[in-house]
Amino acid sequence: MKYPTVLSIAGSDSGGGAGIQADIKTMSAIGVFATTAITAITAQNTLGVTGIQGIDPEIVGKQIDAVFSDLKPVAVKIGMLFSKEIIQTVTDRLRFYAPQHIVLDPVMISTSGSKLISDDAIETLCRDLMPLASVVTPNRFEAQHIAGISILDHASTVEAARRILKSGCRYVLIKGGHFSDAAMTDHLFAADTLEEHCYNGRFIDTRNTHGTGCTLSSAIASYLALGHPMTEAVGLAKQYLQSGLEAGADVRTGEGHGPLNHFFNPQKLRKI
Repeated sequence: MKYPTVLSIAGSDSGGGAGIQADIKTMSAIGVFATTAITAITAQNTLGVTGIQGIDPEIVGKQIDAVFSDLKPVAVKIGMLFSKEIIQTVTDRLRFYAPQHIVLDPVMISTSGSKLISDDAIETLCRDLMPLASVVTPNRFEAQHIAGISILDHASTVEAARRILKSGCRYVLIKGGHFSDAAMTDHLFAADTLEEHCYNGRFIDTRNTHGTGCTLSSAIASYLALGHPMTEAVGLAKQYLQSGLEAGADVRTGEGHGPLNHFFNPQKLRKI
């Protein structure tokens, strides 16, 4: 017996709700073996971030080498990359190892619309790393920045997807969490046909939403590693996230925005 291995390349969240910690919880709950390459260490909790330290790009590369040389990941999830130099290192190593699936969560614009990495890092990510991705999972603000247009309606969502897919990625999933749509609809587009798949959710009235983007992307990577095609992997990941939000809605963890409940028993989702 062998668990499929998934590698998360992302930052560490000392509060345990997002980043590497959320990825490990998600992957373990779904049933794959989680490995990591840490790009940055953050000092944060449910109230916010008080410090961040990037990891030396050479050490990031060595972490990736260590995992691939022994554990052979089927899928890779990429989150916060911190700097242009780390992006270049990650791109170089993934070109060398050519994993079957790469899920890129382009952590560049916050939920408030603020840039999280420099302009040259964003340019490098879009130019060099996005073409390697099986799927890119931007939020509304990130999709607008990458595409260079405002996303105001369905037509502009389609146009943004078309522009993003020109980067060379195979799919783009424009997440619906920052739209006014009460169904929280995510839109998946395929590069070859521009075929659209929509995934509806339900708005959950809770402050426990920390780490939702990390959780969704690592869930997609996990389901891809388990052998699901992209459209099914995204659907299962969406259900996993929805169920985790519902299960953790009334749990108090810290004084601010707590995490969802990653361990609500997601195994039943595989039967869908």
